[in-house]
Amino acid sequence: MSAPKAAAAPQVDTTIANPSALNKYKDAAAITNEVLEKVIAKCVAGAKVMDICVEGDKLIREATKVIYTKQKFSKGVGFPVTISLNNVVAHFSPIPSDPEAATVLAEGDVAKIQLGTQIDGYCATVAHTLVVGASADKPVTGAKADAIQAAHTALEATIRMIRPGNKNMEITKVVDQIAEAYGTKPVEGMLSHQQLQNVTDGEKQIILNPMEAHLKDFKRVEFGENEVYCVDILVSTGEGKVRPSTTRTTVYKKTSTRYQLKMAASRAVLSEIQTKAGSFPFSLRDLEDERKARMGIIECAKHQTVLPYDIVQEREGAFVAQFLTTVLVTKKGNVVICDPRFNQAVVKSDKKVEDEEITKLLATDYAPPKKAAK
Repeated sequence: MSAPKAAAAPQVDTTIANPSALNKYKDAAAITNEVLEKVIAKCVAGAKVMDICVEGDKLIREATKVIYTKQKFSKGVGFPVTISLNNVVAHFSPIPSDPEAATVLAEGDVAKIQLGTQIDGYCATVAHTLVVGASADKPVTGAKADAIQAAHTALEATIRMIRPGNKNMEITKVVDQIAEAYGTKPVEGMLSHQQLQNVTDGEKQIILNPMEAHLKDFKRVEFGENEVYCVDILVSTGEGKVRPSTTRTTVYKKTSTRYQLKMAASRAVLSEIQTKAGSFPFSLRDLEDERKARMGIIECAKHQTVLPYDIVQEREGAFVAQFLTTVLVTKKGNVVICDPRFNQAVVKSDKKVEDEEITKLLATDYAPPKKAAK
């Protein structure tokens, strides 16, 4: 007589329908919002970009260390602090051994700050754009203001369009229209992703300014209730086209790809990444030996056991603006848990959206309209 089969472990609901998952998203967002505010305050002329990135990551770790102390699960940096300047699109986070470690902020720089916190694999990410030295008394004007205003307006429209039953490509068209109204272009091929526990690049996506090649395998999808999205809007005063930067990549993420790495240094690096970052993006600064990390990460990336967050840029002289937030799609409407801290008093564009349908959309609440009583 065969032994009775062990009962299968009950399936845990990892969506925001589960109050535990919902609370972890919100607690992660509270840290993300607090750290963003502190990072913004440090972005002054003469400050070293690397020092601000290091301090921001430290603040996230310190804040996550003192919560959920009785549970044994991962928590910490969900996306390392990156500060990308002017025509650099994203992912600039220097490490001490690179020449870019000397980069300092200058008056008038357009700085895009991105960072995130994760608790038990539930990640809350945000991005904000500022102009160094700008204030309500000395507001941003001209092309820089146009790009910042366009990115924020497109983010607000996108948040309102992520509703159950709506389609992702509808958003792509609206973002194009908004960018055009401000004389700007969405950055080509940039993606917003559905978020799941321990997954920052879920299957459902929103694409900006796609080329034909981008659309070949791109999935047309509908949004659903209890989904979570990292909504990332990048807008450029240039052509919206990106080209590789000469700056070396410093941010990576472990993938699920398995490969028997040849070098001991590569295997050690991959093991350290698994322990420290799990499936979340990390900076090479976080690894114990920077020289060995640089050596080992090459083989890891070659065999796709890690994914590089490459540094790309627009043409020289262009400015790229970014606003990003984390959105929870609930039955009662969308909840924006991360505050990208747009300040209208500091941004003065002389352009605006004239399209009637988009203007109506922007005037609505995040909650869906109530159905009329029968």
